[in-house]
Amino acid sequence: MTDSQRLAARVNEVSERELLERIFPRLAVLGSPILGPGDDAAVLAAPDGRVVVSTDTQTEGQDFRLTWPNGYRTAGADVGWKAAAQNLSDINAMGAVATGMVVSLTLPAETEVAWVEGLADGLVEAIVGLGAPGCTVAGGDLGLGGELSVTVTVLGSLEGRAPVLRSGARPGDVVAVAGKLGTAAAGLALLEHGPRYAGHGEEVRGGIRAFCRPRPPLAAGPAAARAGATALMDLSDGLLKDGDRLGRASGVVLDLDPAVLAAHAALLAGPAAAVGAEPLRWVLGGGEDHGLLAAFPPSSHLPEGFTAIGSVVPPAGGPGGVAIGGRPAEPSGWDHFAR
Repeated sequence: MTDSQRLAARVNEVSERELLERIFPRLAVLGSPILGPGDDAAVLAAPDGRVVVSTDTQTEGQDFRLTWPNGYRTAGADVGWKAAAQNLSDINAMGAVATGMVVSLTLPAETEVAWVEGLADGLVEAIVGLGAPGCTVAGGDLGLGGELSVTVTVLGSLEGRAPVLRSGARPGDVVAVAGKLGTAAAGLALLEHGPRYAGHGEEVRGGIRAFCRPRPPLAAGPAAARAGATALMDLSDGLLKDGDRLGRASGVVLDLDPAVLAAHAALLAGPAAAVGAEPLRWVLGGGEDHGLLAAFPPSSHLPEGFTAIGSVVPPAGGPGGVAIGGRPAEPSGWDHFAR
């Protein structure tokens, strides 16, 4: 097979062994676990004695498109980056650090081998670029199927700390976030409804990158745990929906400051103008930014990267939830099963 034929090959034109031989060298730069990939199962170290685990799936048509209405074509590296990032963020949200990753791919027969190679590159780029130096890709699974699907499972270490749960926020605590709000939702709107991708300026392209390649602040989770955070969670389904989850888990209300929310919305003015949207809706209900939502004792010094956006107050006779400026807010946001 010539070089040009190798670049254009589809996964049904190569063997599983040949495809793995194209993938494994790309992952080797991350280092090696105790054992794997190559055997029936991998072996990873667990020096803390506990293992933090998270898993998530991206499916074509549900979580991404290969070609978007605005003309943007999703590269394999985009999907690899996002698959890694969203799982690394869940480990981060427990105050832990990632130590290993396994990946399962379901590939339609017509999938280009070069696209799969790009996905492996994207995994590595995210792990290195986001700052998870102790994480290796220890193995996974390959298979043919009717739709393109990527499932990543990440393992992590608490490094001797207690996990930070959603259920520990207390009245008087400070509500804070790390990372950006609404940028991924802006990117999704641009992909679905915006002008042709080739005509975008840098500000608008940045929104699309935020959706395709989110940047969870991986240093912030362990820093929050060390600073005494009482509650912590990944912002994946929108500030109001995730805030409602944290509030209900803790039996409190997260009362968000409308002025601070407006300041976050002002940062999205360019993308909002491009699609005729209200940026505050992205800040409140947009998901997949993969920042962190946290509660800290009022005496705590917020770790680097966190900004205060409100306070924790007692519930007014209900189960807890989220409010804006003292008024209960409807927890709108992403729902995987909504139609």
